[in-house]
Amino acid sequence: MLDEERIKQDFPILFQTVNDEPLIYLDNAATTQKPKQVLEVLRHYYETDNANVHRGVHTLAERATKDYEAARETVRRFIRAGSTKEVLFTRGTTTSLNWVALSFGSQVVEAGDEIYLTPMEHHSNVVPWQQLAKRTGAVLKYLPLEADGTVNVARAQEMISEKGKILAVCHASNVLGTVNPIHELTEMIHAVGGYMVVDGAQSTPHQVVDVTALDVDFFAFSGHKLCGPTGIGVLYGKEALLNQMEPVEFGGEMIDFVYDEDSTWKELPWKFEAGTPNIAGAIGLKAAIEYLEAIGLEAIEQHEKALVAHIMPQLEQIEGVTVYGPTDVTKRTGIITFNVEGIHPHDLATGFDMEGIAIRAGHHCAQPLMRFLDVSSTARASFYFYNTFEEADHFVKTLVKVKEFFQDGFI
Repeated sequence: MLDEERIKQDFPILFQTVNDEPLIYLDNAATTQKPKQVLEVLRHYYETDNANVHRGVHTLAERATKDYEAARETVRRFIRAGSTKEVLFTRGTTTSLNWVALSFGSQVVEAGDEIYLTPMEHHSNVVPWQQLAKRTGAVLKYLPLEADGTVNVARAQEMISEKGKILAVCHASNVLGTVNPIHELTEMIHAVGGYMVVDGAQSTPHQVVDVTALDVDFFAFSGHKLCGPTGIGVLYGKEALLNQMEPVEFGGEMIDFVYDEDSTWKELPWKFEAGTPNIAGAIGLKAAIEYLEAIGLEAIEQHEKALVAHIMPQLEQIEGVTVYGPTDVTKRTGIITFNVEGIHPHDLATGFDMEGIAIRAGHHCAQPLMRFLDVSSTARASFYFYNTFEEADHFVKTLVKVKEFFQDGFI
């Protein structure tokens, strides 16, 4: 069991009041808070080691380069990649997925090929593939979902044909919390000679990820969703596939030699990292990973599932509340997305904010999923390891309170 109260001491931002109420932060699917251990590493870098990497031979440059590449090795170990050549630093999941669609997708996808998505994808894992389909004449197809928001595996198997070239799917949904059967889906697309691309933004902070065991071809995630800085992300790709890809951005750092009319690229992973990278971001990401590992990803996952298992039966007792996603907590992360009959999600979120509780409302960058659910928007509470059972109970009580205010006009 986690000691949430002790862990919470590591997060200074959580000790404040919002609208004269103690802050309860339940918007972790959007971004997570940063522990002191990460903040201290960032300050140390800027106060003592700030220099550009790979270019200088002076002491600060060598220290910065050493720490930057140490961060790459930490990521490699964290996701169980085979080599640091397979770990590219990007601005985040969105950039990572765009790189794959722009470079790799343009190389392997042709007119008439099929690209498979699911209706639960974040727009960052929809729009790049839409654009690729438009450029190439490929066909987009959406794998069917069950009523509870899980992939219909049997029908997916029937849909994936010899024309299949790309299957792009989230490891975990940012709305439903659904955890997808990545290994099973990977076997399906590989069986027809296609490639597996995984959006890991909502899984990597919450469970152990092993890209080698999953056998995925590409895997993307963001640092800010796992207690790291904003503006830093990772693209994992199998070495052979990254070697055949062309860079998406060009300039300094990624070149080997520039001739008058042509240029050659550095070897992996640097051929993709043009310009001055987010050095502090990578170093901060390393500190965040080490912080999570010290707590234990298995313990984090179990804590979130326990919170959801604690809350779900209480929500079922509240009249007019609809919760979306799997009812089986073993198949979901710490996300609880819901609506209350007759109350707009934005009004719910405003009511929660007046009580000091941060939740999210809207379409969550998942408009195809909203259409599947037949709603325009939803409210979402997303829990992390620093959230307590006391906070979970207060969330439920506040939901009742806000519901009564909008329906009956009093709190």
